[in-house]
Amino acid sequence: MEYRPLGRTGLNVSVVSFGAWAIGGTWGEVDDQESLAALHRALDRGVNFFDTADVYGDGRSEQLLARLRRERPDEHFIVATKAGRRLNPHVAAGYTEENLTAFVEQSLRNLEVEALDLVQLHCPPTDVYYMPEVFDTLGQLVKYGKIRYYGVSVERVEEALKAIQYPGVQSVQIIYNIFRQRPAELFFAEAKRREVGVLARLPLSSGLLAGKMSPETSFAADDHRSFNREGAAFDRGETFSGIDYALGLTIVEELRQLVPEGVSMAAWALRWILMEDAVTCVIPGAKRPAQVDDNMNAAYLPPIPMETMAKIREIYDRQLRPLVHQRW
Repeated sequence: MEYRPLGRTGLNVSVVSFGAWAIGGTWGEVDDQESLAALHRALDRGVNFFDTADVYGDGRSEQLLARLRRERPDEHFIVATKAGRRLNPHVAAGYTEENLTAFVEQSLRNLEVEALDLVQLHCPPTDVYYMPEVFDTLGQLVKYGKIRYYGVSVERVEEALKAIQYPGVQSVQIIYNIFRQRPAELFFAEAKRREVGVLARLPLSSGLLAGKMSPETSFAADDHRSFNREGAAFDRGETFSGIDYALGLTIVEELRQLVPEGVSMAAWALRWILMEDAVTCVIPGAKRPAQVDDNMNAAYLPPIPMETMAKIREIYDRQLRPLVHQRW
């Protein structure tokens, strides 16, 4: 496993890490024992960074990670969580010291720790990035020993660029995958210049880039891939990267011709992201040990040839740029 620096924290994290949204909920049926088996497999394969949020299963995901710590007390690993989406309504005015402190305290209880490794604002409204008092509050929580470091999870490149102007922001979590390539244009260079960690979320575009879906694939009623395709529950960009499902399937078939024989499309799509040295890690989700293994294989694939990288970019420019590039 390769490890890369996480901002200026002094921490080094596995380039393929573990996204724990799916084991919390809104990804269809989930079994806690199977989820724990996936978490254990991740540790076995060298993962030392797990990304979760307080709202994933209303604390379920955080509690599973606490259980993992109890079952593997000799393993050192980092847990990043998020705060803010418990607000209802989810508006900028809700990002107060009182509310953020309460969210952090709840996560401390769920994760059964005295200090949170990394707290990220959870895709807050854009106005929050123009509220320095919010970042002052995060700094105070560091001072009080409640959190060690803080960062943000964003929807848009513009939000990422604004966030890293705050000196305490150590990391930015942003959607970056073959379907969403805009972060590489300007943001990555700025993140490198400021030594900010970059966490590539939704790296497989809600599973589309795993190459196993078809027009006949069905999703459970509680799966966001069923109810959020048009952004009914949260930002549309969170589901299939904001692109039409049928179009996504068409592009996947075009991309499939570029995948080397014997390599899974999921591992190949993750390796594409890791070609960018500004990226600290990818955080694909997994609900089963076999999915973890497939994700981990990306860390051991050779670099993708430049000729293939150019073909991938041509597909993006032709099929997706007009639809997504300026939106997020």
